[in-house]
Amino acid sequence: MDELLTDAERQLWHAWKTASERVREHVAEDIRAATGLSDPDFGILTRLVDLGGGVLRQNELGASMGWHRSRLSHQLTRMEGRGLVARATVDGGVEVAITTSGRALVATARPVHASSVREHLLAHIAGRDAESLRRLLDGLADGSTPSGH
Repeated sequence: MDELLTDAERQLWHAWKTASERVREHVAEDIRAATGLSDPDFGILTRLVDLGGGVLRQNELGASMGWHRSRLSHQLTRMEGRGLVARATVDGGVEVAITTSGRALVATARPVHASSVREHLLAHIAGRDAESLRRLLDGLADGSTPSGH
């Protein structure tokens, strides 16, 4: 059986969780206050624009978000009801398209997002530290070992 985390390891783990949750909450709240978009709304709309030029297969969208099919379907139903996206059955699946209203809200939300990320994250990280942190996070995200370890 593996040993339990040491006090220092547990403190680092809790600091990581708390900081990441807090930053995400602040950014999501800033976007919501400015546009009415929830964090999931913003994630879906930006993926539609960035990954598909405005249209993606529903299964590709779900995979890009790491969401189960039913969660995505429920979220898209809510967004359709608000006129942010439209779904259409196509050969072999469903396509999700951003609407004109959805595009307008993304255009409004993106500068808010940028400002909020700068305020709640980047302003707290010095230049060299930012690059080191980015490399570390990239390594964690893709499962590779950071250089020098």
